[in-house]
Amino acid sequence: MKPLLRKLCAPILQPFESAQGDYVYRPSHRKILIVLGLLCIFIASVSAYFTLNTGELGGLIPIAVFFVTGLVCEIVGWLGSDRAVAKIWKSK
Repeated sequence: MKPLLRKLCAPILQPFESAQGDYVYRPSHRKILIVLGLLCIFIASVSAYFTLNTGELGGLIPIAVFFVTGLVCEIVGWLGSDRAVAKIWKSK
């Protein structure tokens, strides 16, 4: 299942995995990235709830930003290589 998901998410993973050179990776980086992704998706969900209740369309921009950020963090955290996780943290 993971190879199929990696293939589907290749356009997102490729920029992070294409780096050259040394990198510093710690397992805690992956865990923090997954938690950060969940937090961003939670913030997007809460923003969507209040935006729908108030009817103000100005809330769509933060919803989109937080949701896309959370989605990228989750994809790289769960499916990305150690190099991709290190590149997101800019670890060298």
